[in-house]
Amino acid sequence: MRKWILTWILPTLLYSSCFHIICLVGTISLACNDMTPEQMAANVNCSSPERHTRSYDYMEGGDIRVRRLFCRTQWYLRIDKRGKVKGTQEMKNNYNIMEIRTVEVGIVAIKGVESEYFLAMNKEGKLYAKKECNEDCNFKELILENHYNTYASAKWTHSGREMFVALNQKGAPVKGKKTKKEQKTAHFLPMAIT
Repeated sequence: MRKWILTWILPTLLYSSCFHIICLVGTISLACNDMTPEQMAANVNCSSPERHTRSYDYMEGGDIRVRRLFCRTQWYLRIDKRGKVKGTQEMKNNYNIMEIRTVEVGIVAIKGVESEYFLAMNKEGKLYAKKECNEDCNFKELILENHYNTYASAKWTHSGREMFVALNQKGAPVKGKKTKKEQKTAHFLPMAIT
C-alpha cells in the first residue's frame, strides 16, 4: 500500500513543481516583452562585477607600453641620440627601447626612450625622427596572425597602398613605398623589457 502512495504522490509533486516553473518563466517572458531594448540591456547587465570582462583600455588612448621592436629580419629598431633611425643587433642597447603610446584605437606613436625622438614617416615613405610628435608620427598598429605587428603610416599612402615601417636584411630602413604588409621586413615583435 505504501508503494502505491509514493508512486501516486511523486508524479503530483513533480507536476506541481513543473507548473510553478512554467508560470515563473512565463511571467518573466511577459515582463521582458513589455520592456524596451534599452531596459532589457540594463536588466541583463553583461558588465556586472560578477562577470570578468577583458580590458582594452590600452587601445583607447593614453596607454604607454615600453618595448623593444624586434624585426623579423633579426634587427631591433633603434633611434639614436642624433635622431637617426636604423636597426641594431645589440639587444641590450638603450637606444632600441621604445615607448609605444596609444593615440586612439589602433593608432600609436613610437618614441625612443633614451633619445626622446618620435619615429615618423614623410610622404615619400622615408623614416626619420622628430623631437615633437605630429601626424607624421602616428602609425596604424596591426597584430597579424603570426603574432607579429605591423606599423603603417596613419597619414600617408602611396597610390592608395599603405606604407609600413620596415628594416631590411642589413638593418637599414626601407622606404614605405617599397613595403607590403606581407613582407617580413615590415613584421615587428614588441618584446617586453627584461
